[in-house]
Amino acid sequence: MNKEELAAEAARAAEELIEVSGIRPGRVLVVGCSTSEIVGGKIGTCGSEEAAAAVFGSIYKAAREHGLYLAFQCCEHLNRALVTEREAMEKFGWEEVTVRPMPHAGGSMATAAYDNFTDPVVVESIKADAGIDIGQTLIGMHLKRVAVPVRLAQKTIGAAIVTAARTRPPLIGGERAHYPEKR
Repeated sequence: MNKEELAAEAARAAEELIEVSGIRPGRVLVVGCSTSEIVGGKIGTCGSEEAAAAVFGSIYKAAREHGLYLAFQCCEHLNRALVTEREAMEKFGWEEVTVRPMPHAGGSMATAAYDNFTDPVVVESIKADAGIDIGQTLIGMHLKRVAVPVRLAQKTIGAAIVTAARTRPPLIGGERAHYPEKR
């Protein structure tokens, strides 16, 4: 595992998603990540704190440069709760839960987020504006209702498959309705 390569792949994926999705400053990007999948293992079997640190750093940097809030999904053992900054929790009215992710209960990536955020908190659920899923962790439950797949040029990070999505407001009104031009 080459940490610099993982960091570069994560940076490319994050930057492309931000650009293609049109996500605006002040919005939320959710990240699901299996570091086991990154290093070539099966999800939940061989998490890597080193891979988490490399990928977290790149995604965090991209999000900050674009004024985005981040939420990192925990693993199944914490019911896919999310690590985010207290500022985001308070801005969006999310409800805090009491838990501290660890590599084997929450996952290496959620642990990296908790360890590196300025004022980390864990929340049970959110509705994000865009998402990146590294290793098929299933982040759909944390996206707004109408998710649109985004096909990235960066198909993998390490050995993990990368899937991405943006969201849009639902179109309502039927055949007589008119819709504004894309923003």
